[in-house]
Amino acid sequence: MNSRYLRSRRVTDQVHRDRWLVSYADFITLLFAFFVVLFASSHADQIRQTQAAHSIQSAFQALGIFPSASAKNSPSATLSQIAPVNVVTGEDLSAATEIQQDLHRLQAQLAGALAPEVAQHVAALRLGRDGLVISLRESGFYDSGSAIPHPQSKPTIDKVAATIGATPYDIRIEGHTDNVPIHTAQFDSNWELSTARATELAKIFIVSYRLAPQRISAAGYAEYHPVAANDTPEGRSQNRRVDIIVLPRISVVPTQLQGTGNRE
Repeated sequence: MNSRYLRSRRVTDQVHRDRWLVSYADFITLLFAFFVVLFASSHADQIRQTQAAHSIQSAFQALGIFPSASAKNSPSATLSQIAPVNVVTGEDLSAATEIQQDLHRLQAQLAGALAPEVAQHVAALRLGRDGLVISLRESGFYDSGSAIPHPQSKPTIDKVAATIGATPYDIRIEGHTDNVPIHTAQFDSNWELSTARATELAKIFIVSYRLAPQRISAAGYAEYHPVAANDTPEGRSQNRRVDIIVLPRISVVPTQLQGTGNRE
């Protein structure tokens, strides 16, 4: 009896001594579950923050405040592929709102100054993806096939230069044509004509109106950025244009170089 009792007691003592392993295993399981929940929550927060940042950045890109996102920043990219995005502060939002309001005021100012030209359908104003677009149609400013604005267009160019010269914003000048091929002694294609018109107007703004060269850029797009169908005379007339785009970006320009908009 004694030997059987002693063996039973030894087994019971061993069970009591090992019971802590059950509690320890439960604790480890709960701790693991806790960290899994933390990990999942952090990833969910990161995804939400990334989506919010993308939404704000896309809105600012419409104003040109932020550069275009790369393919790595596309919504379909995995979390590990997403590059760091710009941190949007209250100052950024305030500056973007102020610039947008300023462009609206500038549009209203130009609409009043260019009311006769707009009524005659030789000029147009609109707020586009890149900024405020001032369209000067060929019919009111250029002879066919020429890159030099004709003398009758000088008063209108005076008003445009005076208005945009008083702003701090960058200016991009774009030449556009219709899809009718051109081949002259001076221009072999629509590419050359559109580029020549843009660069000639840029030179006029810099030389004659004293706009800072750092603010000005020029590009020619030939017939590849139409605003109307080319299958009617009216559509082709709208496409033959020079667009002056007031960009919502500001160059750091020394005060003495900033244009006054006054022509000598």
